[in-house]
Amino acid sequence: MSTYLLIHGSWHGAWCWYKITARLEAAGHPVIVPDMPSHGRDWTLPGQVTMQDYVDTITRILDAAAQPVVLVVHSRNGIVASMVAEARPEKIRTLVYLASYLAPIGDNAPLAQSRVAGAWAHDPDSLLWAKQSVDINRGAGWDMLQREAFREALYADCSDDDVALACALLTPEPRGPHSPTETPLRTTPENFGRIPRYYIELTQDRAVSWAAQKRMYGATPCEGVLTIDAGHSAYFSQPDQLTKQILVAGGDRAP
Repeated sequence: MSTYLLIHGSWHGAWCWYKITARLEAAGHPVIVPDMPSHGRDWTLPGQVTMQDYVDTITRILDAAAQPVVLVVHSRNGIVASMVAEARPEKIRTLVYLASYLAPIGDNAPLAQSRVAGAWAHDPDSLLWAKQSVDINRGAGWDMLQREAFREALYADCSDDDVALACALLTPEPRGPHSPTETPLRTTPENFGRIPRYYIELTQDRAVSWAAQKRMYGATPCEGVLTIDAGHSAYFSQPDQLTKQILVAGGDRAP
C-alpha cells in the first residue's frame, strides 16, 4: 500500500483533509497529514516562519518514512512541495498538485505577490487577486483572505457546515521576507525534474483559476492531468471524486 502525505494550502491546516484522510485510510493506505508552521495546532507566530521551516516540517516526515511517499499538495503550497522535492527527490514516489502552484523546472525568482500574480502564474481570473481580497500586514508578517470573500473564492460549492468549519479555523499565512511566498525558488531537472508529477485540475476554481492551472501544467508538463468539475476546496465538496483521482495519480487505482 502507498503512503500518502497530504499538504494543505494557504490559511488552512491538516483539518481540511479530514474527508480525504478517512477515505484513503478506508482503502488501506497510511496517511500523514501535518500542520504547516503557524497553522492548525502549530501556534508559531506567522512573522517568524520561513520557507525553510516549511521545508523542514515536510522533510522530517520524509526522512522518517519507511518508503517513498505520494505527496499531495494544495494551492499555494505547491511552491513548498517543489522545494521539498528538490531537497529529497529519493523520498517522493509521485508529486500530485491539486489546483496548486507548479513551478517551472529551473525557476529561480522570488515568489513575491507580484510574482505569483505575474509571469508563470498570472491569474486575472482569480477572485483573490482580481478583487484584492487578500489583506497583507508586512509589519506583522502575514496575509489573510478577507472573511467576506471566504465562500465566493474558496467554498462556492461547499456545504454550510464546511464553510462554518473553515470560518472557525482559517489562520493568517506567513508573509515575511523569508516566508514561502517571498523566498526565491530554484528547481533542477536532476532532483525536482525527475519525480513523476500529476496535476488535478479543478475547473470551477475561483482562487487558482482553471486558465492559470492549465498555463502552469503546460509550462511544466506532468505524467497526467486529472479533472474534477469543482471549486477550489474539492476536499470538502467532492471528496469521493477527489479521493479517486488521488489514488489514480498514486498508482493505486485504474483510471
